[in-house]
Amino acid sequence: MELYFIRHGIAEQRRPDIKDEERSLTKEGRQKTQKVAERLKKLGLHFDLIATSPLIRARQTAEILISAGLSSQLEECSYLAPDGRIESWVLDWWSPRNDSPESQLALVGHEPDLSTWAEILLWGQAKATLVLKKAGMIGVKLPEKGSPLGRSQMFWLTPPKYLL
Repeated sequence: MELYFIRHGIAEQRRPDIKDEERSLTKEGRQKTQKVAERLKKLGLHFDLIATSPLIRARQTAEILISAGLSSQLEECSYLAPDGRIESWVLDWWSPRNDSPESQLALVGHEPDLSTWAEILLWGQAKATLVLKKAGMIGVKLPEKGSPLGRSQMFWLTPPKYLL
């Protein structure tokens, strides 16, 4: 299985009058994310499923990916909300579905969580060395058998500027 960690696009600034989970993508965030999605489509990517954080900016990013034709399947995943734990996601969400090792799954969420998840998959621990820019992507191949934690391989790390 290949996992693609995709950070949400540029969102509204934090303000006291708006809850964090309700912050939307800005006009620039939508435009850049749309361009990234179109480029990914031209590169031949297709996801069997796009799982998204329930926060508005992540869901909007996932919907842009869907509208670009990168997948037809969208599912909200509470584990992708800020402070979600990959260990819980692996046990409760991924393991029961891991019947198709060749599938491609996009996870749309937030920093530092996505890069932390990637590091745990790669090295078994978070090292705070990977940085995922807004609308950027990390690709990680999971092993066919056993736990993916500390046993996965990174094959893609791209900031959005290389896809625009």
